[in-house]
Amino acid sequence: MFCPSCNNADTKVIDSRVIDEGKTVRRRRECPKCGYRFTTYERFAERPIIVIKRDNSAEPFDRKKLLRGLLTATAKRDVPPSKLEDLIDGIENDIRAENKTEIDSTALGDMVLARLRDVDDLAYIRFASVYRDFKSIEEFSEAIKKMG
Repeated sequence: MFCPSCNNADTKVIDSRVIDEGKTVRRRRECPKCGYRFTTYERFAERPIIVIKRDNSAEPFDRKKLLRGLLTATAKRDVPPSKLEDLIDGIENDIRAENKTEIDSTALGDMVLARLRDVDDLAYIRFASVYRDFKSIEEFSEAIKKMG
């Protein structure tokens, strides 16, 4: 595993934990060259989840893409990235628990919003404004009213 800080090819595992009901191994690693510590996750290969977009195109479910959207929504908020990883894990687990290999982007977005609302109200509104593509201040205001 390469160090994301100095690109050293030799990093060592300092802690391993089984998470996600035994489906994932979380490893804390340290670079002996620069001392940088980071986390990696090992997951077993599962059937890919396909997201059906609004234009009926299909693309593989991308944890990183969803995480980027959540990080944008939670920018400058007190929400640790581990909480967002847990949120994504929960969504992925729910989809797999239903033995689905495809999900509409609308249903996926609704799952994200349902969980994000419990994490941070402002992040919820930020994510909803992009996901629901608000066209007016009235739509934005209506979303806020529904929260209360």
